[in-house]
Amino acid sequence: MSLDAQPPSPLTAEAEPQAGRTAVPVWLIVLLFLLLYWGMVYFDQHSGWFDAQVYTPYQSAAELALYQPPTGGVDLSRGKAVYENICGLCHNTDGMGKPGQAPPFAGSEWALGNPNHMIRIPLAGLAGPIEIKGQQWNLSMPAMGAALPDDDLAAVLSYIRQSWGNKASPITPEQVKAVRAAIGIRTQPWTVTELNAIP
Repeated sequence: MSLDAQPPSPLTAEAEPQAGRTAVPVWLIVLLFLLLYWGMVYFDQHSGWFDAQVYTPYQSAAELALYQPPTGGVDLSRGKAVYENICGLCHNTDGMGKPGQAPPFAGSEWALGNPNHMIRIPLAGLAGPIEIKGQQWNLSMPAMGAALPDDDLAAVLSYIRQSWGNKASPITPEQVKAVRAAIGIRTQPWTVTELNAIP
């Protein structure tokens, strides 16, 4: 063994870190659980979850919608309800129509076209051939909207013109009232030729 090779002195050697086994104080664990408990109580009292003021007055989302402020213009939710009760039976609730029974409204040039034509069809009906989206239809539609109030007819026609990807202007109750007055007590269904002659 060489005289020059001596072990390092404990004073000069770096102490190597070692893992200790110090226990977490019990008071810290108790404090953690107390804080968690307090947080849950605070959240329960201030969050509004299951609060009677939030959930009790309304039994469904549909009932809640009745109390929302009007957004202006035609009531499309009312139009949807009228459509599903009257028009959807033949034209389908998705606006795609039913083969051999009724043409589609989705993408229909008649639904998107002249409001004066659109209003006249449910007021007096439609008979004879009509082309919609390149397909010929030769059916008869009764005057399904003749008994509807002006507001309801405007709402359902606006719903048709603004649903299923349709982007046409809404129809107002005033427009319906004017057309109703113009056609008077007409009971004869319209034809495409007659409608096309009306500006």
